[in-house]
Amino acid sequence: MKRIWTLAIMIVLVAATISACGGNNKGNNGNSTPSSQAASSEAPVVTETASATASEAGAGTDISGKIVFATNRTDLIDTKFKEYAEAFRAKYPNAEVEFEALKDYESAIKLRMATAEMPDVILIPNMPNAQLPDYFAELDDLGLNDVIRFKDYKSLNGKVYGLVSGGSTTGIVYNKKAFEKAGITAVPKTLDEFYAASEKLKTAGIVPMATNYKDKWPLYGWQHVAIAMSGNPEFWNDRLKQEKAFEPEGAWAKSLSILKTIIDKGYAEKDINSTNWEQSKKDVASGRMAMYLLPNWVIPQVIENGAASEDVGFFPFPYDNSGTLTTLLTPDYFYAVSKNSKNLATAKAFVKWLIEESGHDDFSGFIPSIKTKQSTVKQLSDFLATPGLNFVEIAPDNSDAMEIQNKGQIDFNDMAQEIAVSDIAGVFDKYNKKWDEAKKALGK
Repeated sequence: MKRIWTLAIMIVLVAATISACGGNNKGNNGNSTPSSQAASSEAPVVTETASATASEAGAGTDISGKIVFATNRTDLIDTKFKEYAEAFRAKYPNAEVEFEALKDYESAIKLRMATAEMPDVILIPNMPNAQLPDYFAELDDLGLNDVIRFKDYKSLNGKVYGLVSGGSTTGIVYNKKAFEKAGITAVPKTLDEFYAASEKLKTAGIVPMATNYKDKWPLYGWQHVAIAMSGNPEFWNDRLKQEKAFEPEGAWAKSLSILKTIIDKGYAEKDINSTNWEQSKKDVASGRMAMYLLPNWVIPQVIENGAASEDVGFFPFPYDNSGTLTTLLTPDYFYAVSKNSKNLATAKAFVKWLIEESGHDDFSGFIPSIKTKQSTVKQLSDFLATPGLNFVEIAPDNSDAMEIQNKGQIDFNDMAQEIAVSDIAGVFDKYNKKWDEAKKALGK
């Protein structure tokens, strides 16, 4: 069922209760918005450990023993995670948590799962919900079901196996000083205005858009644009009912045509084959580059890289000339606990602590996991208060669609890369064949 919420409804149901303080392989290719992913597939980063010496009585269970948490945030292993390690040790002195940051997270964690070497706590990768009980423990006993956002996204048969780390909405994160230098006095409300602003930025010697084409995973924002364009929360799931899974005239093609135009007109990095995610944050912060098409989680990362908070803005992406603005609401990664963890109670306590006490959703610039938490990020609050802004809350992945997609080895970010420098119809024809072959092989 289509669910597009106008601002008035969102003020009551979403905007009044969401907040964030403030880097995808868009591996979940549909529903979640994985944040700051590493750009390479090198070995895991050195881990950070917190050890303990005494116990705390809590929830009738002694929280003790060592657990390992695997994360995609390679940039935090020597900074924020050290604070988390100490804070968790302070609460549970008899417990030990080790943080393991994986580069190319999706591929790395799937390999670990396949070889039965899964850490105690992970971020759920791209996988059908039907497989959740094979790997993860139920989390219904943490007392969060009534207050957590996106509760049913990683559940099966009424049992919850994953709890969201935070939520996001996708738009244009931009450097206000760069706009000012280029003579842009108002944020674009139409696609033509967006292109005109990009031309002004280019003329002023500023790279209009940081696409991070080479790193590939940041291109997942264009999937979100496609869903917003369609107005259909079931956009990706509906591939099961379509004659062609990827329609050359559909919203996904229209979204990618905008990316292609940005690159063709020179509004992206000069050499798209040598982009660098970490450097791009510094460049947007300094104003050498002006914009990202990404969710709100990138806001604090731009600020951390040198921009003054008041110089960073966030506005809805105008993907057409209608004047109507629509954006997507989507969960980020979900925390899960290995059902084979030797210290299951400690692993569950850590997940509960991450959500309720760590402040990680605030730090990461997410829409917080807990519904009643209030926003302290001005950029996000301003975005949500945009007059007339509509919202599409994405539906959970359909397991059959995900199974076909995985069988066919279909990666939306690969499609985005190919289409940006090629022909949309030809690329879609290639992936439609992959989809059909996988669907036939699975008997779907």
